Amino acid sequence: MYKSLLRPLLFKLDPEKVHYLTTDALRTAFSLPFAKSVSRGMFRVEDKRLERELFGLKFPNPVGLAAGFDKDAKLVDELAELGFGFIEIGTLTPKAQEGNPKPRLFRLPEDQAIINRMGFNNEGVEAAVKRLRERKSNILVGGNIGKNKVTPNEEALNDYLYCFKALYDVVDYFVVNVSSPNTPDLRALQEKEPLQQLLMALQELNSSMPKAKPLLLKIAPDLNKAQLNDIIEIAIAAKLSGIIATNTTISREGLHTSGSRVSEIGTGGLSGKPLTKHATEIIRYLRQHLPQQIKIIGVGGIMTAEDAVEKLEAGADLVQLYTGFIYEGPTLVASINKKLLKQG
Repeated sequence: MYKSLLRPLLFKLDPEKVHYLTTDALRTAFSLPFAKSVSRGMFRVEDKRLERELFGLKFPNPVGLAAGFDKDAKLVDELAELGFGFIEIGTLTPKAQEGNPKPRLFRLPEDQAIINRMGFNNEGVEAAVKRLRERKSNILVGGNIGKNKVTPNEEALNDYLYCFKALYDVVDYFVVNVSSPNTPDLRALQEKEPLQQLLMALQELNSSMPKAKPLLLKIAPDLNKAQLNDIIEIAIAAKLSGIIATNTTISREGLHTSGSRVSEIGTGGLSGKPLTKHATEIIRYLRQHLPQQIKIIGVGGIMTAEDAVEKLEAGADLVQLYTGFIYEGPTLVASINKKLLKQG
C-alpha cells in the first residue's frame, strides 16, 4: 500500500515538508489505542535467532534506523514500534542550529536516491536529552554527535565532549560524526592527526565515567585506500567499539537523473541506491583489515532485503536504513528480518 498509494502522493510534495507530515502522522497514529497491536503484526519480527550481542549490548535484531531521520529524539517510542532493533538519533550539536538554507532536501526518483544538505539542523543536545529521559520504550538508542557550524575545527573537540557528557546517561552507544559533507570543513577532522586527537580525548573522557560506553566512528564513502588504512590504524589505537560505514557521498558518478537536474540541485550528500555497491566494498575492506572486536555497522543504499544480506555477508555486524526506509516504507525492516530467518 505504501509504494502503490502513499508514496506517489507524498512524492508530489516538498521532501522536507513530507518528513514533518509523516512524523506528525506517526505520532498521531500511535496515540490511538489499537495502533501498537496493529503495528506489531505488520512490522515487528521477533525471534531469538535475530538477536545480536555487540560491545556488551543485546540487539533484538540487526536492523537499525540511521541518524538523520529522528535528529531530536522526538519519535523514539513510535519508531520502536516499526520493528527496528535500534535507533540512532542526531546528529546533535551543543547549541540549537537551523542548518543550511532551504530547499536542502531533494529526491532523485530515477536513481532511488536522495541529496541532502541539511547541515546538522537540530534543537540542541539538551532538548534531546530531556525527551530521552521521558521516553517509554526500552529500544537501544545511539547518540550521533557533531559540532556546531560556527565552531572552528580547532575548538571542535569541546563540542564533542559537551555532547558526550550531556547524552551519557540517556544513550546506549555514541557515534562520532566527522563525515557529513554539509558542515563546512567538518571532513577535515577525518584527517589522521585531528581525528586521532579527537577520538583519544573522547575515550579519555569515556574511561573516566562510571561505565565506558561503546564509541563508534562514522566514516565517509569518499575515502581512498590510504585514508581507510589511516582510519583502521586510528580505530585500533583508540580502541573504538566500531565503525559505521558509510555516510553520504559527494560523488555524482553513474546517476540516471539528468545532469541539468543534478546541477540545479547543487551540493549535498547523496544517499540511496547509487551508494549500495561502494558502501558494501568499503565494509568488506574494513572487515578484512580490522580486528574482530571492532564491529561494523553497514549503511548506504540498503533498498532491499538482499542489499542488507550482502552487507552482512561482506562483514557488517548490524545494518542501518534511511533512504531505503523512505522509498520502500516501513515494511522493509520486516522484510530484512524475515529474509535473515529464511536463510537461517
